[in-house]
Amino acid sequence: MTSAQKDKLMSDLKLVMADAEALLAATAHDASGSVAELRERVAHTLANAKNGLIDAQAAVVDKAKAAAKATDGYVHENPWKSVGIAAGVGLLLGMLIGRR
Repeated sequence: MTSAQKDKLMSDLKLVMADAEALLAATAHDASGSVAELRERVAHTLANAKNGLIDAQAAVVDKAKAAAKATDGYVHENPWKSVGIAAGVGLLLGMLIGRR
């Protein structure tokens, strides 16, 4: 899964949670037993989803920081190798873009 796909998924989940909160607020006046029970279950599930989303977001941030730190360490230990790799990638991208 790419970073863009993960960002889209996080955005979609936040939107679903906002819609569920709006639905809970809109049905607050309905006091029938089944609706009240359903609202309680949805509120509980929504709270669990929010906590899961916060945990997942924190894990992604931690992994990104670890990857950036590892990359920084590698570049500092191997500066010329890193320059060569970056030049090669730039050359390949330039060639691919130039073909269009």
